[in-house]
Amino acid sequence: MFLKVTKAVAALALTTGLVTPAMAELSGTLRIISDMSNPAPRAIMEGLAADFDAMHPDLSVELEVVDREAWKSQIRNALTANPPDVVNWYAANRMGPYVRAGLFEDISDMYTNGDLQGLDSVKGAMTMDGKQYGVPYTYYQWGIYYREDIFKELGLKEPATFDEEVANCAKIVESGRKCYAIGTKNYWTAGGWFDYMNMRTNGFDFHMKLATGEAKWTSDEVRATFANWRKLIDLGGFIDDHQSYSWQEGLPPFIAGEATAYLMGNFVVPHLRNAGLSDDQIDFYQFPKIADVPMGEDAPTDTFHIASNAQNKEAARAFLQFVTSPDVQSKINAADGLGQLPVNANATVGDDEFLKQGFDMLSNNATGGIAQFFDRDFPAEMAAIGMEGLQEFMVFPDNLDDILNRLESARQRIYK
Repeated sequence: MFLKVTKAVAALALTTGLVTPAMAELSGTLRIISDMSNPAPRAIMEGLAADFDAMHPDLSVELEVVDREAWKSQIRNALTANPPDVVNWYAANRMGPYVRAGLFEDISDMYTNGDLQGLDSVKGAMTMDGKQYGVPYTYYQWGIYYREDIFKELGLKEPATFDEEVANCAKIVESGRKCYAIGTKNYWTAGGWFDYMNMRTNGFDFHMKLATGEAKWTSDEVRATFANWRKLIDLGGFIDDHQSYSWQEGLPPFIAGEATAYLMGNFVVPHLRNAGLSDDQIDFYQFPKIADVPMGEDAPTDTFHIASNAQNKEAARAFLQFVTSPDVQSKINAADGLGQLPVNANATVGDDEFLKQGFDMLSNNATGGIAQFFDRDFPAEMAAIGMEGLQEFMVFPDNLDDILNRLESARQRIYK
C-alpha cells in the first residue's frame, strides 16, 4: 500500500492537536516505509504521517505500508536501492546487521543534545558500540492471557508457580478443553514459549548467554528447559494442529472457550475484544515462577530508523523527534490506539486494565531483565533455525536429541 499524504488527507488525521518540540521548517519529500500493516497499527501510522505532514506546509510525506512478515525479507533491499528516509524495525540485536552494514544512520547526537528527552530507560536497546541508531516508539508486555470466566467455572486461580500452572492445566484438560491456544506456522510463537520456559528455568542471564552463543544447546540447563515444557505438551495442553495456524488463526479456540489461555503480547487484546469477549471474560497474569531465579520478561520494542542514504535527513530527524514526544507517545499507545506502552518516561499510560497490569509488571516485577524476544535477541540465522526446531519439538517432542544436536551444530557455525 502506498499513500501520498496530502493536506486534505491530513485533515482526517487520527491524532490531531498533538504538539511536537520546536523544529526548523521542513520542505521537500519525506519517504517512510512502515510494516505497521495490521488494521489498528496501520491507522495509527497513517495518522502520524498525516499529522506530521499537516504541521509542515512545505513538506510532502509519502507513506508506504508493507506486510509485516514480508518486510523482514525486504528491508535490506529497500535500504540499499533508492532507500526511503525512515523505516520501521526492531531494537537490540535485530538492528545489528543493518548497523554493521552501514544502512542505519547514527543519531547519537540527538540523544546527547536533548532532542530525545524522556528516552533514557530505553536508550540501551538502541545502542551498539556506544552509539545510537534509531528511536523506540512502543513496547509491550508478554504474558498469559486467559479466560477468567472459565477459570471461575473450574475453580482455578492465577498460578504463581509452574507446579500450579501444571495442576491448572490438568484440570482444564479434564474438563474437555485445551489449556493453550497457539499458532506456530510462522514459528515465532514457539520462540515465545521457549523464552519464558528458559528464563524461568535458568534465569535471564543464561538465556542471554544462549542468545549470544556462549551457552550450548546440548547443555543440561537447556535440557531442563525442554523437560519442563514437555510437561505441558504431554498433558495435551496445546491445541491440535497448531503448526498449521498463524497466531491469528490460533485465536478462535480461545474465543470459543475451547482453550483457556494464550501466551502472547498485549497486541492480542484488541483482537479478543473485537471478537466479542468482554474484560470480565479475559484477564492476564505473569508467566509463573519455575526455579528460584529473578523473573525475566519479554518486552519487544518497535523502532524507527533513518536510512544512511536518506535524501531528507532533516525531516527524518524531525519525524523521530515528533513520534517520541510525550503527547504523541501517550496518544498512539493509548487503549484506542496501539494498546501498548509508551517509551517516553513523560508520557501517560492508557486507562486500560491490561496496559496498567503490563506497566506494573515490567516496572516492578521484571527483576531478571527485559528480553526483546527470541527472533530479536538471537542472530537472524540462529533464530530461524532455532524457532523451526522449537516448533518441531512441540509437535514431535521425542525428536529432542536430534533437534538439540542440530541447533548446537548451527551455534558452532554461526557464532564463529
